[in-house]
Amino acid sequence: MKKITNLFILSLGMILFACSPSTKILGSWASPEKQAGGYNDIMILGISESVIGRQTFEDQVQNVLTQDGIKASNSSSIIPPGTRPSESEKEKFAQQLRAKGHDAILTVALLDQTNETRYVPGTTAYAPMGYGGYYRSYWGYYNYYSPLMYDPGYYTTDKNYYLEANLYDVNTEQLVWSSQSETTNPANLEAFARAFAMVISDQMIKDGIIIKKK
Repeated sequence: MKKITNLFILSLGMILFACSPSTKILGSWASPEKQAGGYNDIMILGISESVIGRQTFEDQVQNVLTQDGIKASNSSSIIPPGTRPSESEKEKFAQQLRAKGHDAILTVALLDQTNETRYVPGTTAYAPMGYGGYYRSYWGYYNYYSPLMYDPGYYTTDKNYYLEANLYDVNTEQLVWSSQSETTNPANLEAFARAFAMVISDQMIKDGIIIKKK
């Protein structure tokens, strides 16, 4: 039973490690025309047909930016959930942004989602042997002895999500920063949005788009 338990724990640990979510930046670009000193008041706009998805991503990005000392807000006060401004409302939208003191708008959109099946090879591990307990008698040692534990290989399918974030200068209405990211096997929507928000904020700091104040 002890050997089975050890093997189960080893297998479970490897499966959890293989399926753990990860988010990384694939590439980013910053315009030389970006605002000197960085942007300080950003509105986040999620572009999605899912109201819950849009709200979750906007809230998580807002929370992370706020933690970094950047004033941020979601778009619900200007663009209610489930609506999308028409071309004729573009100028009204821009006026509202300026009136609220925003100097930039950050859009977030899902570009693609793919499934990738891969083979995870099996592993062999040595079981730890101690000098107490089972070593005290030949019978205990005989029943316990199993120096190798083998975990057979298996196939797993990774879910990859590709997102694009674009930041526009409110005054010039020009694109000043863009990035593409990849997230693999998110546990849930909130964890997905949180991981994305943290990576995006770090990248904007690196690219001089925002300056961390906390």
